[in-house]
Amino acid sequence: MQDPIKLGLAAGWKHFDASALARSQTIEADVVIVGSGAGGGVSADILSDAGLRVVLVEEGPLRSSTDFRMRESEAYPELYQESGARKTADKAINILQGRCVGGSTTVNWTSSFRTPPEVFAYWQRQFGLRQLSSEAMSSWFAVMEHKLSVRSWDTPPNPNNQLLLAGGEKLGVDVGLIKRNVKACWNLGYCGLGCPTNAKQSMLITTIPAALSRGAVLYSRLRAERLRFAGNQVAALDCQALQPDGIRPSGKRVQLRARHFIVAGGAIGSPALLMRSGVPDPYRRLGKRTFLHPVIISAALMPDRVDAYAGAPQSIYSDHFLHQAPIDGPLGFKLEAAPLHPVLFATTLQGYGQAHARLMREFTQASVALALLRDGFHPASVGGQVRLGANGLPVLDYPLGDVIWEAARRALLAMAEIQFAAGARWVTPVHESTPGYTSWAEARRGIAELPLKPFVCRVVSAHVMGGCAMADAPQRGVVDHRGRHFWLGNLSVHDGSVFPTSLGVNPQLSIYGLVARNASLLAAELSGRPVPAIP
Repeated sequence: MQDPIKLGLAAGWKHFDASALARSQTIEADVVIVGSGAGGGVSADILSDAGLRVVLVEEGPLRSSTDFRMRESEAYPELYQESGARKTADKAINILQGRCVGGSTTVNWTSSFRTPPEVFAYWQRQFGLRQLSSEAMSSWFAVMEHKLSVRSWDTPPNPNNQLLLAGGEKLGVDVGLIKRNVKACWNLGYCGLGCPTNAKQSMLITTIPAALSRGAVLYSRLRAERLRFAGNQVAALDCQALQPDGIRPSGKRVQLRARHFIVAGGAIGSPALLMRSGVPDPYRRLGKRTFLHPVIISAALMPDRVDAYAGAPQSIYSDHFLHQAPIDGPLGFKLEAAPLHPVLFATTLQGYGQAHARLMREFTQASVALALLRDGFHPASVGGQVRLGANGLPVLDYPLGDVIWEAARRALLAMAEIQFAAGARWVTPVHESTPGYTSWAEARRGIAELPLKPFVCRVVSAHVMGGCAMADAPQRGVVDHRGRHFWLGNLSVHDGSVFPTSLGVNPQLSIYGLVARNASLLAAELSGRPVPAIP
């Protein structure tokens, strides 16, 4: 199978691995984009299509399908922040986040949902974002769905997802099919390790190649360090080249000058860059209200093999428990299944020594359900805060309060009941002090009494949002509805950090649609061309 990245590089795409730079340099462009994930990739595509000179800056390496060999030992160090071990400041939450060309779109599980209407309505009420609604965004979502082949997954779900479907249907819990952004998918199940068949329509094989084919320039292993200002404008971006390990600076530097700067480093990286740069923040909104969708996990052992590593990772979901209370009431949660690979399973599973080994021996019969808690709407759910740690690198503080734990207990009960209804012979919350349960009646009593607190109850996340929130005024946010910074005229933020709350759904399609809108508005302004008509 041909590797489109290797073919493009051979044809003359302008890619520079900063670890190989012989000397420091200064580059000029029309637009500099920091980050190559969902926001940066879409921005590069649209702005280069408008005839603008674009430079993309990515801290991680450029890897492509011939490098993706479905091995966790290679994928986590190469493609993830902190080798897949990024954590909150207190180490209580593990955060899976991409760090490579294509960002998290290269390693996500392809689940694609539009922003729910009730979320837009809440943003309008609480943050004055009257320009954003399901109706106003519908065409932008449709354009990106078409471009990235977001469609219903008609292949039967793998056993892991089938158990969520079967248990939900038996209990009268509403379930649905997840749309996926894939084309000619081989149904391998290794999406989180990089797609070896180029089926996943990530930024790595869609928008970034399109931009490079038009002459855009890509730097990998280049860390954006600081924005430089001239009055109320950004004048330049100072960057550090990294060594081949992708961690330590090489000593070479790159300065990028441009008419406009786009920050798309994700909801931890983007606030951190703006903080290091000392951007104006008179109302102290920067880095605040960062949201994770804290994820609670319930594992089950089934009578037969599940082989949860094989087949589409996520194809079934339930929003039943999102809709049981007002959006600003007790936290609702979305249910999904999670793929299992040995390292991912082993490092998330509870227990030590013989107890841990005993569970690992039953790996092929294990099934896992996830509950994504919708944070950011209840008055007591204010998320976390990004701050700068050692060497100016970002740290996320994320306290887990009572409102989170109350929802976690409801989620563990809901998942256990579904798993037993699907035929589980044993169910355990991923929790250090539970012996596991052999019946729903036993689980209901046990989970009701479980102590829920950090480190004892495992919490993970793969969705980071907020920290550079949109609002109608700087007193309530960092950027406006177009992603434009309130105080710096040529600075935009184009990623999930602009969301004022979490979404309650996997965020990639929400980022695609919003950035397509905002990058098109920016392209029209910078190029003098009209905003393209949306069918």
